[in-house]
Amino acid sequence: METDAIPQIGSRAPDFTLVGTGGKTVGLRDFLGKKHLVLYFYPKDATPGCSMEACGFRDAYPHFEEHGTVILGVSRDGVDSHDKFSSRHRLPFLLLSDPGAEVCNAYGVFGTKSFLGREFLGIHRTTFVIDSRGTIRGVFPKVKVREHAQEVLRFIQRELD
Repeated sequence: METDAIPQIGSRAPDFTLVGTGGKTVGLRDFLGKKHLVLYFYPKDATPGCSMEACGFRDAYPHFEEHGTVILGVSRDGVDSHDKFSSRHRLPFLLLSDPGAEVCNAYGVFGTKSFLGREFLGIHRTTFVIDSRGTIRGVFPKVKVREHAQEVLRFIQRELD
């Protein structure tokens, strides 16, 4: 499975519709003309780095709301896994399930990874900031989870306010 190239800043965000926590179906079109969007792709529910990243966004969530921004997390985990992960960490935003990696591929974040000397296919942790017109305004590859939510929030305050 070949990953598409990562969409560039200034380009139109690839459209998507996915099912998320609570069985809710959402897509890019739900936010066009209304809200900015932080779309973050992460490898796996309930792993240390992914939990830290999700909790960072959770803790900063009210500040994102103040700036008219919605947060959505995307991984290949199923909705049941997302529901448990979201409940455990009290996440106020939706986690979307992309089991076939179609949206991950459209955003260029699915591909070969290596860990402890072995290669496998997986999600490269990446975040996109999409404005209310559907234009990609920011791309954050190779995320450092500990400070990532604050980094994205500062970007939104600087670039989208």
